[in-house]
Amino acid sequence: MLSNRQLFLSNQAQTSNFPLMLEIERAEGVYLYDTSNKPYLDLISGISVSSLGHGNEAVKNAIKKQVDTHMHLLVYGELIQQPQVHLAKRLSDLLPQNLSSIYFVNSGAEATDGAMKLAKRYTGRSQIIACKKGYHGSTHAALSLNSDEYYKQAYRPLLPDIDFIEFNKEETLSKITDRTACVFAETIQGEAGCITPENNFLQKLRKKCDETGALLVLDEIQTGIGRTGKMFAFEHYNVHPDILLLGKALGAGMPIGAFISSQKIMSSLAENPMLGHLTTFGGHPVVCAAALAGINELLDKNLMADVKTKETIFREELKDIDLIKKISGKGLMLAIELENFEMNMSVIKSCLSDSLLTDWFLFANNCMRVVPPLIITEKEIKWACGIIKKNLLHYS
Repeated sequence: MLSNRQLFLSNQAQTSNFPLMLEIERAEGVYLYDTSNKPYLDLISGISVSSLGHGNEAVKNAIKKQVDTHMHLLVYGELIQQPQVHLAKRLSDLLPQNLSSIYFVNSGAEATDGAMKLAKRYTGRSQIIACKKGYHGSTHAALSLNSDEYYKQAYRPLLPDIDFIEFNKEETLSKITDRTACVFAETIQGEAGCITPENNFLQKLRKKCDETGALLVLDEIQTGIGRTGKMFAFEHYNVHPDILLLGKALGAGMPIGAFISSQKIMSSLAENPMLGHLTTFGGHPVVCAAALAGINELLDKNLMADVKTKETIFREELKDIDLIKKISGKGLMLAIELENFEMNMSVIKSCLSDSLLTDWFLFANNCMRVVPPLIITEKEIKWACGIIKKNLLHYS
């Protein structure tokens, strides 16, 4: 009989020639456990997904209750389903008034695709502008917003009329004109190595969009739902988008995405043509039940309150290490910059041998990813930092 490892390699499509190949049997809290019951401290949360940790009881109970009630009923948007409307109302109550209409999809990348269509439909314009080194997903449309030719070259032709500005470079905002339907920006650039906005860049971007009539789309797929210490990262910068993208942690471990706008803007998808955007499984009732339970857990247990303190512990524990060039990011979304990719991969592999799971970034492969569950304790942070320091010292 073939092992799971053999089945994984022979029957499951691969995304690279060097997968981690850990066989995980269960997960609880901030730990993953392999088939020998060896624990691995999860420093990446499934790439910013499992913010509540693994196996949260409230989320599991919500899933079980909804499974016993009903699962999929009909294509999204036709029937009134309690999990969908309650989740939409909860999110709307947490957002600015102009973000009150929520379209649920299955992933962050689908949210990107939906937002692109929405902006084109509402403005009647065709040009879309994104930020260099931004990442909004890997579907064909989302890939068109990727500035890195390495990831695009094999899949052309992509969508036309796409242009790029540079994050934190005000002088590039002149590319935004009355031809521009929308501008996509991550509130904090994730795959670029957790780059935060500087010199009021987002406010200047907001102003330029207002002047030209372009819609501002803020991608909070990775930064949203408490990752930076606030429910949405744009709250740090006093900027409101016209369209907001959510995903990852929104589902509390289940697959969901959302694009959110005003009633006025979103209503443009309902006519000429009607059914302007469709999804079969978007807003799946079991997933929505999990997402609502996850948001309630985050708020009821006040898990965002000590995110800043935990960020400070990471920074204090890792300061004054010669091989670390700098630590970027905000809250529990951090990037540890090392000299090069080879060093980073060597340290990541060594940390894995020491039961610490971390990762690198698509557009900053010399940076180590630190995005643990928000429930990580001070003791666990210090242990993780000790493992990182040990392996950096061994590398040197």
